[in-house]
Amino acid sequence: MARIDLPHSTFLDYTSHGTTDATSVVEAYGLELPLTPALQTINVALTLPRANDPSALLTSDWATRQTTLKALRDAGELWSTYGASQADYDSTLTALGNMGIKVLGLAGDDGYVTSAESRTVWVQLDPAQFEVLFGTQPYQSAPLADYGLYFWEGGLSLPDSINATGIWFDTTPIWGQGPATSDMSGGATLPIVPGEQSIGNALYPLTQNGDYKETNFYAGAIARNFYNFPLADQAVATKTIGLVEPGIGAALPGGSKSFQDLLDGFREGAGIDTPGSYYLVAHGGQSYELGNSGERSLDIGFIASATPNSAIGLYAGSGFKDHAQANSFTAFQSAFWDEVNDPSVISSSFSIFPQSDPDSPFASAVRELFVDAALMNRTVAFATNDFGSSWSFGNGLANVSSSSSSPFALLVGGTSLTTLGAAPRDPTVSLQPNEAASLYGLAMANDPATLWRLMQGGLNVLPSAVAPDELNKVALLESVWNILTIRHNDETGEDHLLPAPWDLAAGDGGVDTSQPTPWYQTAFGLTPTSVNPGGGTGRGTPDVSANAGGNMFYITPTDDMTGLSWDEGTSAATPLWASLIAQIDTIFADQGLPDLGFANDLIYQAAAVAPAAFNDIVYGNNVSSYIDGGPVTTGEGRLTLTGYGYYAAPGYDLASGLGTPDGVLLARALSTIAHAQMYGATPDMIEQAEGGSWSSGADQSLLVQAMASQDHRVAVLIGDSVTDFASGAADVYGWTSRLAQQSLQADFDPELVRLFDRQSQGTVMQVQANVDDNLAVAVDSSIGAATQGALTSPFGFVDFVSADGAVRVARPVAIAETAGGADDQTAMLRLRQNGADDLSLELYRVDDLSGAIGGLHPGDPGYEAAAAARAYQLGTGDDFVLGPGYGEYGQTTVLGVDAGDIVAMKLTNMTTRDNYWSFEAQNETVDGTAVGHIWNYGLNTWGFEDTYGGGDHDFNDLLLQLDFTSTAGHGWLV
Repeated sequence: MARIDLPHSTFLDYTSHGTTDATSVVEAYGLELPLTPALQTINVALTLPRANDPSALLTSDWATRQTTLKALRDAGELWSTYGASQADYDSTLTALGNMGIKVLGLAGDDGYVTSAESRTVWVQLDPAQFEVLFGTQPYQSAPLADYGLYFWEGGLSLPDSINATGIWFDTTPIWGQGPATSDMSGGATLPIVPGEQSIGNALYPLTQNGDYKETNFYAGAIARNFYNFPLADQAVATKTIGLVEPGIGAALPGGSKSFQDLLDGFREGAGIDTPGSYYLVAHGGQSYELGNSGERSLDIGFIASATPNSAIGLYAGSGFKDHAQANSFTAFQSAFWDEVNDPSVISSSFSIFPQSDPDSPFASAVRELFVDAALMNRTVAFATNDFGSSWSFGNGLANVSSSSSSPFALLVGGTSLTTLGAAPRDPTVSLQPNEAASLYGLAMANDPATLWRLMQGGLNVLPSAVAPDELNKVALLESVWNILTIRHNDETGEDHLLPAPWDLAAGDGGVDTSQPTPWYQTAFGLTPTSVNPGGGTGRGTPDVSANAGGNMFYITPTDDMTGLSWDEGTSAATPLWASLIAQIDTIFADQGLPDLGFANDLIYQAAAVAPAAFNDIVYGNNVSSYIDGGPVTTGEGRLTLTGYGYYAAPGYDLASGLGTPDGVLLARALSTIAHAQMYGATPDMIEQAEGGSWSSGADQSLLVQAMASQDHRVAVLIGDSVTDFASGAADVYGWTSRLAQQSLQADFDPELVRLFDRQSQGTVMQVQANVDDNLAVAVDSSIGAATQGALTSPFGFVDFVSADGAVRVARPVAIAETAGGADDQTAMLRLRQNGADDLSLELYRVDDLSGAIGGLHPGDPGYEAAAAARAYQLGTGDDFVLGPGYGEYGQTTVLGVDAGDIVAMKLTNMTTRDNYWSFEAQNETVDGTAVGHIWNYGLNTWGFEDTYGGGDHDFNDLLLQLDFTSTAGHGWLV
């Protein structure tokens, strides 16, 4: 029998890529010779190559993926196309049968999935059969149940009759085959500074002298009060959520009440008066003693409270019967391939620990597992884990688990929410560097710089005006979750680390340099770069975050489900995100859209076009890298902190990702993008050629908005013409797209709006472009790069960014991408006024992107009358709506909107009787130049300047947003 050697298939290739410089298993793990031959039987997955490569499909846009996957499913061709070939599958079964090797999973009743569709064949191997199949003898350091190593020396091979490209082992779900580590820090050390190592987490531990210091809520309250979940108050059945719960499932101690009774008891305590719905998939059995009951109870408590109307699936994986070890790989596979219960989203707080060589068969098995989930149209929310930048690997570096960082999973990091009520108790917020200048003190004193930064993170009320009974319902600060603390003992002179390094309780995040940067991160303008010696780029983690503890804990069931516990971790943030995705999937179904499925690209696009959909985390860090031995003591020994890790910063960062969700705004943005991709026919504003240059996508009028903190000149090349103008510096608090979109919510505090009035923007000009005209922008001497252009151009704006500043090129009109591409629809119009004069707004339909109406162009005689004849009827009963008043919010509806309508705007200052239009040619002229009065703030959002001649150029006197999809279905997003 001929054999094929498998490259990169040593045991260290399986467990320890990039974490050790050892070259043998004995050296890496400190094993004693002679090695002990394996005694246990082990269950192993062989994964086969796909009949066809799905990469082109999976990296296409979301709508293309959805329509293609549906067509393949409807035709019964999805898995004949992207599963294993029947020939490879049949030949593998035949070869294994000839060797007398038992195949698992064929009957579907043992906790394993074996099929041509899944490309997987699970086999059971005693040590002799392991050697027959893989051509090498297995060894064992201890029983698998005691986290022993089951290993081999050298590489593996397979008979040439088995065409397997991947291998995975059903060993213990957590530490069983974890990586070996060496000191790879290059001698780096972090100076020891006693105290909390990151801001906004000092209320951990849970109690002090028996009193709770932190704030504790059920997940539903956190979802409603701090993350604005869209269906928080809707009694509507939401999509099914699957929980990866290896080995534990719904297991309880002997003599317990039923799981249903205990679940319902928890729900009743959380204020939910309906019974919960759950199902169990545990064909291989479950065990309360061997499974992680605490993790299970945490997960189910989150879903039961945050999305109480979702059915919950508990996937125990292979269980513990017949040599199974309930590895999380098996639970993932069980959930992905459950076509009976069909969960739309899968949540896992269980990591896959081995660090596999990217070219190994082990990495292939995990990589393709998550591709299966994408092809099954399931969203996978995956916890990045709770060990900070070290990922609990004591090699001195910032690490990312390569086996847990699939580009086809939504990776979830952790934050800490500090309420106004809790802030005075946290010394990092209220006392440093001194009480007068503390973050809390400055916020309560209405310091603009402090409030401005806190608003980036989601603050929407003026802290000093909050009533005492509301203090714990308002988040002052959201920072990176990191409770790492050093306490100095004056008597012994020792510095003690709390908590221990294997339970650092900090949000993971960093760069997996073993794989390329995903296309959706590249499109967002990211080049995630490691802080480790030698750097390197790759998959940035996390994608998103949510509260994970620190200063706010979650109330969950105890391990045995009989009482209440106070829990934390990215294990909490992840089911919270799964709950939000299930709600958005429910809204999508109500609007006639498919489930989100794999939608990371859609989520990053939402962050680009609607930045207020995320609370931007700009405080804190996840630094926790260490090596064993050194000056810092722990409960189990000593260590040296090496200082590699990541810090929060404006925009995406490697400690918090895109940030935490504003659920309603994210759902609205995703709905808008999804309908536009599915049904829209509007040309992109600008289009990119292969060489990277840009050209106009249509004949159109364009705004050119200068955005820089210093005086500069802007040059815009369109076709053969150049428009060149000078712009003054924008004010420090010139309004951003994020703030404009945040303010267009009813609960945004008018006091905050008025506090930041009269903040000037740069200059805005208007230019004309013809279809296919080349387009480029320079600021001073620097050519601007449209790094997010492919994401934002379909929605009418692109930012050209250079070293000297940024310029937004944008449309001054909205294009009605209605739900389902339907005509005669009702749109939402949201308004926020930040001008003191009396204002009114009129919306009217134009014929083209330059504002023509029946042959009349802006500036022509008769244009105003033509616009009045085209005015939309509004929910007010008139064809205009009055401004809601200085600082105030208002909304109405726009009636009779057809798909593809081009909607322009006219503002009337009723105090001065002046009119201002989307098109500057219709406005007044000053020194022979038409004055622009409108500013594009992103997704169908604009701001008007309401003063003749340009006034203070703040472009927020009346903010407006048009929303063409939220009224669809039951209108849950209205």
